Amino acid sequence: MASALCEVCGNELECGCGQCPYCQAPCALGGMSATGPFHRMVNLEKGMPLVQQALDRLEATIAAAGSQGVKALTLIHGYGSSGAGGAIKAAVRRQLQFLRLQGRVKEIVPGEEFEGRSKRGRHLLRRCPFLAGHRDLNRANPGITLVML
Repeated sequence: MASALCEVCGNELECGCGQCPYCQAPCALGGMSATGPFHRMVNLEKGMPLVQQALDRLEATIAAAGSQGVKALTLIHGYGSSGAGGAIKAAVRRQLQFLRLQGRVKEIVPGEEFEGRSKRGRHLLRRCPFLAGHRDLNRANPGITLVML
């Protein structure tokens, strides 16, 4: 069966599924559009990839999102099963810092710091009001990172 992208969260779906298994948004009869909204959620740890595979997925995601007009990405990298942070999380955040220095990424917001009460958070929500309904806002989730493109 062909796949498409959910218009709400940006995850890959099987066409005709009826409902997105990630965000529970209803699917259109012909599948979801590949031209998503300003925000996309991407699960880098889906399928338990090796660190390099997750980094390859990150590169492809950023390249595709930039060409599709996506303004913000929520990267799900997990926290790690050891309780001290995982290898994918550390590698993704290092790579994002490198991409920021290259100018390919404007801003990086760790999930632990994604909250609307701080000065930084209020500024972010003013620039990107579509993030006000984000499921991880004010939850201090160390398993995600927001990226502004």
